[in-house]
Amino acid sequence: MTRHRALMVGAGGMAGRWVKAFLPLHADRVEIVGLVDVNATTLNDTADAIGLARKRRFTSIPSAFDSVSDAECCLIAVPPQFHEDAAVRAAERGWAVLSEKPMADSWDACGRIYRAATRAGIKMQVMQNYRYIAATWTLRDVLRSGELGRINYVMARFAADYREWLSWGAEFRHTMQHALLLEGAVHHFDMIRNLTGGDCQRIAGWEWNPAWSSSKGQFNNLYVLNMSNGVHAVYEGHGTAGGEQNTWHEEQYRVECETGAVTVGRDKIVRIHQFRRGGGLSTREVPLLKPAHPGHSAVKDQGHGAVMGQFFDWLDGGPAPETTIQDNVKSVAIVFAAIEASRTSQSVDVAAMVERAASDA
Repeated sequence: MTRHRALMVGAGGMAGRWVKAFLPLHADRVEIVGLVDVNATTLNDTADAIGLARKRRFTSIPSAFDSVSDAECCLIAVPPQFHEDAAVRAAERGWAVLSEKPMADSWDACGRIYRAATRAGIKMQVMQNYRYIAATWTLRDVLRSGELGRINYVMARFAADYREWLSWGAEFRHTMQHALLLEGAVHHFDMIRNLTGGDCQRIAGWEWNPAWSSSKGQFNNLYVLNMSNGVHAVYEGHGTAGGEQNTWHEEQYRVECETGAVTVGRDKIVRIHQFRRGGGLSTREVPLLKPAHPGHSAVKDQGHGAVMGQFFDWLDGGPAPETTIQDNVKSVAIVFAAIEASRTSQSVDVAAMVERAASDA
């Protein structure tokens, strides 16, 4: 296997987890040859941990790209407003890109990244790690098996108590507009696509921030999605939850189907529910499956580790992963359509947004 040389954009927070926890799962396949972070202390702490030479440490994205000439791919795990600068610079150099979600902090920036990557012909993948968690992988497997017949609709719920300042881990999440959509629903809208097998055609609903929230951005969402295959979905995003929690990796999904329903929630147990006239409701648990991706090397980890393995397989000539930029643009478009739907109190044509974004590519 090839050991790919990567410029890593970001060294603290989630980027620190990339460097110290996730990328080491693939240590035989990747070498960090440059590291960027605006915080010099964080930069040096992380660089010291991996033994990176001083001359390969940078406090700005431009200086890193100007100095690192021996990279072949770029790994991006910084706040969304910095994704475009790194991704476009990488595309201009012909480097492959693996980026944290969301693709960018605005729809215009997403379009520019999409067009830059497409025109350059680079391989770019977005980190949608929730597709590769055992519970949601098993839920999807039940649906794709056809055991419950056709899908009718999906109910998806995320709920976390972020009422106190900085309780969501970093200040930017409490100051940014559209916080729960950009940092939360970007996972869950992608999961709705993943579970239903359809793309969102139209979305309607609202985002808001209740008076008792200490944060500046919108921490609550309620939306209805109309999918391309006739399936519908309802999404509840709750960042000021004072009651039952359905937080990270504990989201609640209920998928109503032709002959029953399948659910998962806080306990991470997938259950099939079927009603029989005269026999009442029967419920049974489904054993969790280990995520797998046909054609790719063995999954060394769920979530981030799995996606990284797919990325390196792809660079080595393997099959394209599910979350390429060409696919993920359809997920992130739902986020920005949701913002517009709330602003205008009108339903938004998501499919048309995607078509316009790609039209200049």
